[in-house]
Amino acid sequence: MTLKRSFLAAAAILLAANCLTGCLAGKFMSNYALKPEPHGVADIERTRHKADSLCPGVIAWYDDLHAKGIFKDVTRVDPDGHKLHAVYAPAKDPATAQGTAIVVHGYTDNHLVFMYLVKMYRDEFNYNVMVPDLEYHGYSEGEAAQMGWLDRLDVEDWAVMAHDIFKNDFMVVHGVSMGAATTMMMSGDDLPPYIRAFVEDCGYSSAWDQFAHNLKDSFHLPPFPILNSASIVTKRRYGWGFKEASSVNQLAKCDRPMLFIHGDADDFVPVDHVYKNYAAKVKGYKELYIVPGAVHANSYAKDPAQYTWRVKYFLDRVKSGEIK
Repeated sequence: MTLKRSFLAAAAILLAANCLTGCLAGKFMSNYALKPEPHGVADIERTRHKADSLCPGVIAWYDDLHAKGIFKDVTRVDPDGHKLHAVYAPAKDPATAQGTAIVVHGYTDNHLVFMYLVKMYRDEFNYNVMVPDLEYHGYSEGEAAQMGWLDRLDVEDWAVMAHDIFKNDFMVVHGVSMGAATTMMMSGDDLPPYIRAFVEDCGYSSAWDQFAHNLKDSFHLPPFPILNSASIVTKRRYGWGFKEASSVNQLAKCDRPMLFIHGDADDFVPVDHVYKNYAAKVKGYKELYIVPGAVHANSYAKDPAQYTWRVKYFLDRVKSGEIK
């Protein structure tokens, strides 16, 4: 065998080995990212404690209203046969309800974790509320987390159900972390007119960007080839790829008002994501609220009064027609 042929043979072996390694690493990464454990019903108790740590007493508030039948459970089945769960409740004074809020939780969380926002909307803003468990989370079934991309379709269906229940034509979708990405991803779809506004709190610009950050931060590795392979695996398994799950691409089509919130000390979804998201929305009103010193999903806890005022002021102006 000539030196040239030997070199080519060695190169082919190395390439094959790298491809195999990348493929195996991609499968590991897809499972690692999209199938965190524990999850679902087995993780409810942890999330109850987390909810109370974010807003002491909020779980007792929820449990009391749930026991009285004010918060009700509802389930439906998605096109893939997964049973999905949500809770909903009327406004504190149903006769004078100001609107309806869909509150969307984050990665590895469920309907309980951001109950402080649900309480804010129901008790302080007098809004009807609906809070879904995203696929693979809480009491909802599913094979894996969908990072907002397929979740957006489920939230759109929950919005229709909420509108059917409450008959209110002013609706806001408010998401945190992965729920914020879900909110931004749905904002670019063809939506019913009663969905009037969006609030996103610390959402990522795309699943690719988020996983690239996590890969570097946790494993000190570059995106190629692991993320490329993991995206291909995810596409084959679940029908979407990491770059496809893009807040930025969807925001470019969004023409309804959106409030962007992010903590400047966030090291899980770095604050540069919000600037990228904010710049991507080129139609309709947008507003940016950076919370000093807030880490990931901590903006409300850092300054509840200011957070509450900013959200209410934003929504009041949308409802009045001052901003569109």
